[in-house]
Amino acid sequence: MLVAGATAGARQGSSTHAAAPFTVISADLRRPLPATLVGSDVMVGLDDLAAIFQLSVKEDTLAGGLTVTHKGKSVILTPGQPLASAAGRIVSLPCPPSRDGRRWLVPVEFISRALSVVYDQRLDVRKSSRLVLVGTVRVPRVAVREDVTGPQTRVTLMVSPKTSYTIAQDATHVLVRFDADALDLTLPAAGPQGMVQAIRASETGATVSIDVGPRFGSYRGSFVPQEDGGQVVLDLLPASAEPASPPSSRGGAPPSGAPQATELSSPPVQPAAGGLRTIVIDPGHGGDETGVKGANGALEKDITLAIARRLKALLESRLGVRVLLTRDGDQTVALDDRASLSNNNMADLFVSLQLNASVRLEPSGAQIYYFSAEQAPNAAASRQTLPALGVGSRTIEMIPWELAQLSHVNESALLAASLEEAFQGRVRLSSRAIEQAPLRVLAGVNMPAVLIEVGFLTNLDEEKQLLSDAYQNTVAQAILDGLVRFRERVDQAKGQEGAPPPIPDPVRRRP
Repeated sequence: MLVAGATAGARQGSSTHAAAPFTVISADLRRPLPATLVGSDVMVGLDDLAAIFQLSVKEDTLAGGLTVTHKGKSVILTPGQPLASAAGRIVSLPCPPSRDGRRWLVPVEFISRALSVVYDQRLDVRKSSRLVLVGTVRVPRVAVREDVTGPQTRVTLMVSPKTSYTIAQDATHVLVRFDADALDLTLPAAGPQGMVQAIRASETGATVSIDVGPRFGSYRGSFVPQEDGGQVVLDLLPASAEPASPPSSRGGAPPSGAPQATELSSPPVQPAAGGLRTIVIDPGHGGDETGVKGANGALEKDITLAIARRLKALLESRLGVRVLLTRDGDQTVALDDRASLSNNNMADLFVSLQLNASVRLEPSGAQIYYFSAEQAPNAAASRQTLPALGVGSRTIEMIPWELAQLSHVNESALLAASLEEAFQGRVRLSSRAIEQAPLRVLAGVNMPAVLIEVGFLTNLDEEKQLLSDAYQNTVAQAILDGLVRFRERVDQAKGQEGAPPPIPDPVRRRP
């Protein structure tokens, strides 16, 4: 034990005030940690730490020391000494522990400097943002800057480290959702400017909400990569302004001062009457099912999820539809569960994203699959009589799970053809761009559905291309445009006295 000093009360001449609390964040915990300002030192109570971190605190009244124990490992403190012995290792503290009434206070740095030595998980204190991080939680630093130039307002979110994100828009908000457990967020010191009425963190803590005023019309979003992260750049445009066109595929230098990045946006597309409401995007594989692995180590499950998130952001912001992902992280999801999610949410479309592979290095290009009716299991719908509350009974048609897609095959073929047309000249296509197969992930989906093999990960050039932000944005934009083509054709057919949508010739001629 360290040399004992006299038991101390609050330090002589030091005023004590309540301070802004910290937030303790772990994978399964989000809890406030009260703080006290003693002089200029930020202190926390040992009793609060004991409750949150399952610690045992024992005071030696004779020797005047404190012992803090976690799972048999101890930290020893001595009042009056700005030191601690953590599992036999001497660490310094910015100030000694002190008593406040019946409570013992320690500097908040005690958590990261001393407690972390004996604790069974990583502990990190971010003092300026009032965060205590436990374990391997994902909490990127996000600093927000706002600039007004004429009628346009630019909001820049500087992110470190680089973190996946999606953007959504409604009438009064632009939401930037990060794939994180929380954000270490720094907001602009000045008040809101231009079209922005407020910038704040959402209740979940992983979303930045930009509250916009009535002059707001649309936005352009881009990402500028940097060595330690990157910048999410949002240009907010007034309602009277025309959004800029997407960057030309011919390249060329961007205008002076513009972000050097590929745009993840397009001119807004207004939803047609009776159009799409809910779309399910299915990032293939996940968790233990890694899928195809490229020669340079790229994994199918990572690329499909990255494209799915970009596509979700585009669909939400440009079509105003509800978009569900069958997985929004690296988890294993059964094929039937993917279909169940779609059916239970009464989705209008199902799009599965996969990557292809070949024993040869040459094959490349995207392929779009829809369900094969000819190769489906030989089963038929049956009619059953079931009791109905208060009305005796009723007869309903029972469709076997493996036949759910059969009633949508024609529309699925039209969806595949619409996507193929949108891919032309933008996303490399295989020589057989549209195929049919009895794919299990499509069989149980009770809505128009396709599976897109975005490219061959076994092709070295295509693996490099599929890993690039620019190409992933291009794929997402092409899928968006294909869905718009499909919707327009279906809406047009519905206006012709309920006639089924015509199947394009390239699909109709396929064997």
